[in-house]
Amino acid sequence: QPQLVESGGGLVQPGGSLRLSCAASGFKLVQHGIGWFRQTPGKEREAISCIVSTGARADYAEAVKGRFTVLRDNTRNLSYLQMNNLKSEDTGVYFCAAASQPFCTVKSDPTAWIYWGQGTQVTVSS
Repeated sequence: QPQLVESGGGLVQPGGSLRLSCAASGFKLVQHGIGWFRQTPGKEREAISCIVSTGARADYAEAVKGRFTVLRDNTRNLSYLQMNNLKSEDTGVYFCAAASQPFCTVKSDPTAWIYWGQGTQVTVSS
C-alpha cells in the first residue's frame, strides 16, 4: 500500500529553522515528482515546492522562495523540506505528495498528485 509520512514539524520562533521529512513506503519515490503543500489558517491548501524525480530541478512558490529548499534522497525513499527564516505566516499543516509523473511544478494540476501524507503541524510563534 503506497504511503507517505511527514515528520519534523513543531514549534519554532520567528527566524528559526525546521526540516521536514517525507518518507515513502509501498512504492519507489524515484519514479515520481514530489510536492510540498501547506494549509495555513483561513486559506486553502497551496503548493509551495516541488522537486522532479531526479532532483535536478525544483520549483517554489513566491512566498517561500529563498527561504525554503526541497531535497530528495531516492536511495532512501525520502524527501526533505528545509525551512529557514520562518515567519508567523508560515504556520500551518504541511503535506507532501507524490505526482503521477516524474515532473512537477507548483502549478501542477491538482489531479497530478496521487499519494498524500497525513500532514505535520508547523507553528511559528514567539
